[in-house]
Amino acid sequence: MHVTIRSIGNSKGVVLPKPVLAQVGLEDATDAEMTVENGVIILRKPAKPAREGWAEAAKQLSANGGDELVMGEFGNEADAELVW
Repeated sequence: MHVTIRSIGNSKGVVLPKPVLAQVGLEDATDAEMTVENGVIILRKPAKPAREGWAEAAKQLSANGGDELVMGEFGNEADAELVW
């Protein structure tokens, strides 16, 4: 696909067609990750940080009462008998 490189202030830019953005899942994105590899410009969806949203999900789970122990309490009464 041929695109035109346009001047934008001191920079240059291209207009990315909506179908192309849709193919990579960027149709509603407000940012992207851009790199250059072997002379090729690569545009990707930004990687989400590991465990993103986990804290909020845990709070919601707790608020809904879904955070009780599955296996119950683990007793340590017999620990004194263990030889280390």
